[in-house]
Amino acid sequence: MIRFLQSDNRLTKAIFGVVIGAAIIAMVVTLVPGIYEGFAGAPQGVYATVREPGVIGRLFGSSENIQSTEVANLANNLAQRQGYPAQFAQFLQPQAQQILLAGAVEKREAQRLGLIATDEDVRYDLQHGQLGQLFFPGGQYIGDDKYRQFVTQQIGFASTQEFEDKLRDELTQRKLVAFITANAAVSDNAVREEVRQQGSKIKFDYAAITQDDVAKAINPIDSELQSFFQKNQARYATAIPEERKITFIAVDAGNLPGGRPQVTDADLQAYYNAHKADYHVDEQVKVRHILISAPKGADAKTDAAAKAKAQSLLDQIRKGADFAALAKANSQDPGSKDSGGELGYVKRNHQMVPEFEKAAMALKPGETSDLVRSDFGYHIIQAEARDEAHDKPLSEVAPEIRPILEQQKSAGALQSFASQLASEAAKNGLDKTAAAHNLHATTTDYVPSGGPVAGLPDATQMLQGAFAQKKGDAPRVASAGTGEFVVYSTDDIHAAHAPTFAEWKGHLLDDYRADQVPNLLQARLTKLATRAQELHDLRKAAAEQNVPVKTSDLVGRDANVPDVGQMSGPASVAFDLPKGGITGGLNSGSSGAVLQVLDKQEPSPDEIAKTYATRRTELIERKRAEVFGVYMGTLLDRYKAKGAIRVYQQPKQPGLPIGM
Repeated sequence: MIRFLQSDNRLTKAIFGVVIGAAIIAMVVTLVPGIYEGFAGAPQGVYATVREPGVIGRLFGSSENIQSTEVANLANNLAQRQGYPAQFAQFLQPQAQQILLAGAVEKREAQRLGLIATDEDVRYDLQHGQLGQLFFPGGQYIGDDKYRQFVTQQIGFASTQEFEDKLRDELTQRKLVAFITANAAVSDNAVREEVRQQGSKIKFDYAAITQDDVAKAINPIDSELQSFFQKNQARYATAIPEERKITFIAVDAGNLPGGRPQVTDADLQAYYNAHKADYHVDEQVKVRHILISAPKGADAKTDAAAKAKAQSLLDQIRKGADFAALAKANSQDPGSKDSGGELGYVKRNHQMVPEFEKAAMALKPGETSDLVRSDFGYHIIQAEARDEAHDKPLSEVAPEIRPILEQQKSAGALQSFASQLASEAAKNGLDKTAAAHNLHATTTDYVPSGGPVAGLPDATQMLQGAFAQKKGDAPRVASAGTGEFVVYSTDDIHAAHAPTFAEWKGHLLDDYRADQVPNLLQARLTKLATRAQELHDLRKAAAEQNVPVKTSDLVGRDANVPDVGQMSGPASVAFDLPKGGITGGLNSGSSGAVLQVLDKQEPSPDEIAKTYATRRTELIERKRAEVFGVYMGTLLDRYKAKGAIRVYQQPKQPGLPIGM
């Protein structure tokens, strides 16, 4: 087909022209709004499509789909990086969507500007970039197999091609950022001012007021609490939770008719046959060792010294020296040296490094190995005992199996008995059923869904079921902890309701204080700051208002001062004050403070010179981020305005998890 289309004849060109013309018509019908819009649904599994902006882009430009799975995977990765539980990934989906849309637009703009990374760019970055020492240690390629293994197992990509495609996208983005921000610059004065600000240190007096300090001064009388209670009736409409009265019969294995079920020899044999793999003992050797450390890559002198010391110890062992004593005195394995080198049993399951395992498994009881070299150094291994692979006989493991079967049989019989009682109680009631079997029916007081229920080790299942029942529903069965069941029914229901003032008075003081504290805290801070500024003396103002004053050390913006908090936060305003200057009230929510600067030290010219280059780099990177952020914001707005971004799925905003 390709050769046919390459042939230079008019018929070929005419056919090709018809094909292209038909394709253009199809594209117009498909893409131009109003012609075919709405007849086709969203592409399967696609979250959004990005194409060139404008009519030409929609008619002739290619499009890029963002898959819904990409959004979900990125949201999961964001949650992992930020240390959130997996269920929080749903809240990061909007962020993931914006990142992927921006990435697609960046890629299109890079292509338009001729900035797409090439295969050669990818190869160069793999060898000389951040991963260069992994893939080309010492300048030598690790080989295709190790490369593939690292990419798929360590980084988590499905293939090396997928990894390289992602790297190409990243390199393309870097090129675009470099192109757009090439002219970003900062002045010498801006750098020096940044160095001065970041290097400045201050010492200050501070008067701190906490919410607890304010709360202690709030002591309302009953009439004030009663007024507060009336104004907040909606807040307390369901303050007393729903409660239920429950009648139950508790039974355990001691209540079983005919007593506990007996375990027979046939039961033991059947269980043993079904779980024989559990009683298989792999070949294993009990060993102890001495390690003389010589890490992989150590220089020849270090390695030779370690080997010589290990050989000297081995020679002493061969002549009858006490292995355990030599291990305690010489071994450099901190985990075993104090126990005479004891490691316990070694199996053929790669618990140990391969060289160690191979040597250990070859030893017979009482034998000592030659020197064994591993990545850790030189080992001397001695075998103390050996078990060949075998199955433990039933006679040996029967004492382990019997209690398992007794518990299983009792649990099964007990659940059947409880189900029988529930059926009888559905006809005769719980009280009569309990009496007929010499049992006792207990009726609780009104209990909330969280319990507890006296007399039951675990009432969780019963309460969950009871709060799902209607009054008078047929009795049900629930586990009440190990070896116990209950048969229960719901007798009565008290719906959640508002308490009376007398019932809730004990809670109202805390609520009243919590309601008043924020405004009162701010008022006290404002009053203190205003008076301190009037007197030009924080200590005098604080003494008048009975607020203690403390003095800080000489601190920078990276410090954290008790009762003030991070100096990079609200307290950072103090760095802009002259000596003697007093801040306003700095309110962090739970507490607040007023500061007066006692001393101020700015960096010297030498100190400025030392950090100038670092600060300049930081400021330029910040400037580049600002420039590129503005560029991308404008670009995304243009793409959206021109219809170049089409979102097919508008995800529902999830509610917050319970308890958040």
